[in-house]
Amino acid sequence: MSRVLAVDDEPAIRRLLAAILTRGGHEAATAANAREALALLARGGIDAVLLDLGLPDRDGIELVGAIRAESQVPIIVVTARSDVSEKIAALDLGADDYVTKPFDADELLARLRSALRRAESNGEARPESVEFGPIAIDRARHEARLNGAPVALTPKEFAVLETLTEAGGRVLTHAAILERVWGKAHVADVDYLRVAIRALRLKLEADPSAPRLIRNEPAIGYRLADIA
Repeated sequence: MSRVLAVDDEPAIRRLLAAILTRGGHEAATAANAREALALLARGGIDAVLLDLGLPDRDGIELVGAIRAESQVPIIVVTARSDVSEKIAALDLGADDYVTKPFDADELLARLRSALRRAESNGEARPESVEFGPIAIDRARHEARLNGAPVALTPKEFAVLETLTEAGGRVLTHAAILERVWGKAHVADVDYLRVAIRALRLKLEADPSAPRLIRNEPAIGYRLADIA
C-alpha cells in the first residue's frame, strides 16, 4: 500500500482526495498548507504527493521545487489554475504530471499508478524494451510496434515515440522532448517536433485528423494515451 500526501487548503477537497485514495487502495495523508506538507515529507514514508498550487502560505509552484530539491517522490499537481505558463513551470521544476480541477477520480488514480510505477523503476537499469498501451519500443533492435505489428520510423520519429512511451502517459513539455531528441540548442524549435508528431500520427493513428493515441496538451506538450 502506497502512502500518498494530498496537499490542498480546502477541507472538502482534502476529504474528497482522501476518499479517492482510499478507494484506490492507498493510504491517505493530508496537509492544508506548505508548512504541514514539508513537515510530513520530512518524517518520511510518503510515496507520492498530490499538490494544489493555490496554497495560503507558499506558492505551489515554489513548493514543487522545494520538494524536488530534497526528494524524487512523484508529484502530481491537482490545480484549478488554467494558466499554461504555470503548468509548464511546475513540470519544468520537477512535477511528474498535472490534473486540472474538476477532475475525474479514475483518471487521477490512473495517473498516480503510472507515476508510482515510474518511481519504482527509476532505480533499475534502463530496460532494453519499454511499453505503454499499444506501443512497444525495443531499444536493442531499434524497433517500434503498434499492437504487436512493426512500424517503420525514421530515427527522429523513433526517438520521439521512445521518449513519450518512457513517460508512461505523463505529459512532456515541448522543450523537454526537443532537448531529449534534438539537444539543448533546439529547445525552442517547436516546428521540428510538430513535424515528427504529424508523421507519427499518420503511421500510428486510425484517424490522424482525430488522434487518440498521441494527445496534444495545448501550448504545453504531448502525452501518450493508453488506448489498448
